[in-house]
Amino acid sequence: MIDETIAEIREMQTHSSSVVAVKATRALSELLERDHATVEEFERDLERNASALKRANPSHASLFNAMQTVLVNVVDRKDDVDESKALLEQVIDRVVEDVRQGKSRAAERATPTFGDGETFLTHDFSSTVLEAVEGAVDDGADLTAYVTEARPRYLGRKCARQLAGIDGVEPHLLVDGAAGSFLAECDRVVIGMDCIVEDTLYNRVGTYPIAATAAHLDVPVTVVGSAAKIVDDGFVFENELRPPGEVSLEPIEDVVIENPAYDATPMDLVDQVITDNGVENI
Repeated sequence: MIDETIAEIREMQTHSSSVVAVKATRALSELLERDHATVEEFERDLERNASALKRANPSHASLFNAMQTVLVNVVDRKDDVDESKALLEQVIDRVVEDVRQGKSRAAERATPTFGDGETFLTHDFSSTVLEAVEGAVDDGADLTAYVTEARPRYLGRKCARQLAGIDGVEPHLLVDGAAGSFLAECDRVVIGMDCIVEDTLYNRVGTYPIAATAAHLDVPVTVVGSAAKIVDDGFVFENELRPPGEVSLEPIEDVVIENPAYDATPMDLVDQVITDNGVENI
């Protein structure tokens, strides 16, 4: 299961980092069925496989945090193999539940920050932002959303379609390069996050120019996501370079095609971070 999960994580292209973290954590259940002569042998096996799962996608902080949480709560905790395995099973269940619930709790925290009649711009596809919007509409808010396409994979189109299915939301779809033309009409930018590492927000490529333009126009930027995506130390973000074919189906002679998945936005361009732990104004 672990080897298959590592291969699956490496091939995942559209799943959120929370989905990846849950899959990786559950995969560690395979260790419960293996034979280990000593606690030390079991813990070495756990550490080796947790490290391999972390390396499967070094751009996901929630994956890193999930594996670290498992290790901290299991290694050096028990003196008996069976007791250590029972503890691992409990920790796996707890970590999976925390990752799943973190997104929903973050959305609940973000819901009351939407005002009736608000116009916001969002980039890419964030299930947490969408859940917060649905909650705001359920509470009686009417909203207008400007949604960038998030090229080259066009996940913004998926976001716009989902927003169109929510009564009380008027979605507008626009190409990424047009964000600056519409930001002045917006009350704020509301986006998800891949992760926050120290003073940098890593998110879908295109976030940085939107945040910089918003700062120039005095439009506040709100970031919404699980606290599991915030890392203070021990994690080094590695960008994902995606296939050139996403940008151009046909090779272009003598042209190097650059297609990074994420960009880095300085946190001084962000005004508010909302997680399951609460609302933080920066």
